[in-house]
Amino acid sequence: MEIDDLITPASVIANLRVSSKRQALQELARRTAQLVKQDERQIFEVLWERERLGSTGIGMGAAVPHGKLPRLERLYGVFARLERPIAFEAIDEQPVDLIFLLLAPENAGADHLKALALVSRLFRDRVICHKLRGTDRAEALYALLTDRATSNAA
Repeated sequence: MEIDDLITPASVIANLRVSSKRQALQELARRTAQLVKQDERQIFEVLWERERLGSTGIGMGAAVPHGKLPRLERLYGVFARLERPIAFEAIDEQPVDLIFLLLAPENAGADHLKALALVSRLFRDRVICHKLRGTDRAEALYALLTDRATSNAA
């Protein structure tokens, strides 16, 4: 599995303007609903319920909100680079400005876990995160995220 199995150029947001975790998840749910042809409210509720279990802020300014949805045919990802960092109750208590939302079918099992691990490895690479923060063009972000050398190094 590679990052480009999860995202398309249309699922990369270059300058998401939000001021809170809730607003970020609402906006990501809205945009994701259009991509996956599912109900926006249902997507938000799945994400918010997961956040109530514990923050998906994994540290170093990154978060990986995720959940499972019925009637979803495959794994989907949406990447957002925030215009400004927001409080996300991350594990290191640092604000978040890079978000990779991940949705999986209810029966995804191991594939969901593999996708989470892939995204987590990507965000642990400080060089990649620095490059992601250094551009505000969706095309450049997509290229950085899907570059095979980048994803293999992560």
